[in-house]
Amino acid sequence: MTKNLGHVSPDAKRRNLLIGGIAATLTTTVASAASKQSGPGTTGQMSSAGHTGDVIRTRDGVSLYFKDWGAKDGPVVTLSHGWPLSSDSWENQAFFLASHGFRVITHDRRGHGRSSQPWDGNDMDHYADDLATVIQTLGLRDVAVIGFSTGGGEVARYVGRHGTSRVSKIGLISAVPPLMVKTPGNPSGVPIESFDSVRAAIIANRSQLFKDIPAGPFYGFNRPGAKVSQGLIDAWWRQGMTGGLKNVYESVKAYSETDFTTDLLKFDRPTLIIHGDDDQVVPVDIGARSSKKLVPHAILKIYPGAPHGLTDTHKDQLNEDLLSFLRS
Repeated sequence: MTKNLGHVSPDAKRRNLLIGGIAATLTTTVASAASKQSGPGTTGQMSSAGHTGDVIRTRDGVSLYFKDWGAKDGPVVTLSHGWPLSSDSWENQAFFLASHGFRVITHDRRGHGRSSQPWDGNDMDHYADDLATVIQTLGLRDVAVIGFSTGGGEVARYVGRHGTSRVSKIGLISAVPPLMVKTPGNPSGVPIESFDSVRAAIIANRSQLFKDIPAGPFYGFNRPGAKVSQGLIDAWWRQGMTGGLKNVYESVKAYSETDFTTDLLKFDRPTLIIHGDDDQVVPVDIGARSSKKLVPHAILKIYPGAPHGLTDTHKDQLNEDLLSFLRS
């Protein structure tokens, strides 16, 4: 039987209207997202830094996702995360400190997590300036700035570029300063070939690399007798894969080849340095012990047997040490 193509039933009309409405909503959403992601000089760019809800907009058009936990009138702590993770990697410490009266601010670094993925600006100067934008936009003062791994570099460069007028305390946890890569002036550093192999693995199969790192050296799960947590491995992979490919690729150079020596020399606030002596990612002599030489007044705590990812594996010890330091 031939269908009457000229007749459309009331149910069909309603379905068409519904589909049309969904399509229109999707189009509007995509257009809005494109506007928010627009770079300098394009339509939709904000002329100055500002924030709406849980997103802060930088002057060069990057959207930074942030969390603001705890009492709004409490002492302020910012936590800067490691590569290639997001602010979620700090959740144990953020929850603990917020539960003890602190206001805890964490943000996803540009190109990581839920922040936008700019093509350019994947370097320590921009990372530090983004931290400054978060602090200034939220009107924060007397801030304890604490960084883990790459985040420690971000904090150090923030001090180097923006000073300590808004800073009360500084913390470096498993941090990359003063300089990771081996150079003539840093003969005990990690050979550049190690970082080249990371970059090559990102291009070859980023997803597999982001399973191998947490399953191996990051948490020390490659050590004999280690108690492996598949949950931590999966969470690490999830965070890493939300970052932009170019962003996490270029961040390898940022964390490994940036020299933070002059930044550390500007540390004029109480400083806490914590590192594991079994850190296979940032060896303790290259990181914490070298930083201590440049910041003599710093408190240095070495955790015996602790791996790089001690924010999870030694979270109870770390939480208590951070709380004691922040209350001192």
